[in-house]
Amino acid sequence: MPKLDRYLFTEFTQSFLAALMVLLVVSLGGVLVDVLGEVADGKLPAGLLLSQLGLSTIAFLPLILSLSLMLGLMLAIARLYRDSEMPVLTSIGVGPRRMLRPLLMLVIPIVVAVGVISLWAGPLATRTSQAMIDQANRSLIVAGLEPGRFTMLSNGGVVYVGGMSPDGRHLSKIFTQRQQGDRLDVVTAKTGQMYFQGEISRFLQLQDGYRVEGPASEGKDYRLLRYASNEIALPDRTDKKADNDPELLPTTQLLGDKRIEANAQLHSRITPPLLCLAFALLTLPLARSAPRQSRYGRVMLGFLGYLVAFLMMINGTQWLTNGKLPPGLGLWWLSLPLLVMGVWAYARDGRLPRRKGARA
Repeated sequence: MPKLDRYLFTEFTQSFLAALMVLLVVSLGGVLVDVLGEVADGKLPAGLLLSQLGLSTIAFLPLILSLSLMLGLMLAIARLYRDSEMPVLTSIGVGPRRMLRPLLMLVIPIVVAVGVISLWAGPLATRTSQAMIDQANRSLIVAGLEPGRFTMLSNGGVVYVGGMSPDGRHLSKIFTQRQQGDRLDVVTAKTGQMYFQGEISRFLQLQDGYRVEGPASEGKDYRLLRYASNEIALPDRTDKKADNDPELLPTTQLLGDKRIEANAQLHSRITPPLLCLAFALLTLPLARSAPRQSRYGRVMLGFLGYLVAFLMMINGTQWLTNGKLPPGLGLWWLSLPLLVMGVWAYARDGRLPRRKGARA
């Protein structure tokens, strides 16, 4: 590899990795907040926290990798202009076309990785996450119930269990307390089990116990009831997606699916690698600046352009799902013009228009 290509490739790679680390930290923080919210609501068990965090991050990797590539390349090229290295390279005949080789040495592997994640790894992570949640939701452990500890429910109540079966379906020595207005309700039971009503509603059925109801503050209006069976509502689990949901299907099955939802999902998986390549080619024209010009203004311009394209991809997917766009049009109206503009802008960069009579 020539020294110039090695130098430029190193600069591009270092800037890309720096931007990737920053965006990964920010993205992991946002995903962690969402997962922790579901754990706190009793929709996910605490044991699935790390696995769901990793699987959710995989689904966001095409966005993170594409944005990191664009920002990293723009920062690296802007630094070359700021330190007057680009004018020196131009003076010795190193133009945009000569820089295409070290640029593609980094861009092509990232575009391939984005395509693999968007078309295969991302849907696989979504299916795996859904299967793990569905399996865990059929256990009482998903509500946060653990033997020997008090657990808060979403309705403000408190549950204590003394024992639990290995599969998490049956309980023993149960104590619950909840307050409704100024009335306090305390329930105890020897045994209990969980059952489902519909797809997301879960109930805890208690057997052979006592129920005491009375004022929360002062008073003597207490009632004691012995029951054979009593039911308590548990936090609803997350919505379960159908097995034929296009979001869960592999990309190969979407190719032959005639549903408009499947067509929209297919185009939402094809578009990210094309946008990644288009914005990677736009980095050199966008990052071009004078030696004393601030380099962060154009970086912000590129970031806003990528944000608009990403939002248009989301809106376009929704339009396809709702039937507002023809299925044959897909998202080609977004990806192909940007790709053509990227190739054209890269090819035109460095060419100054000649004045009339310059040849003479």
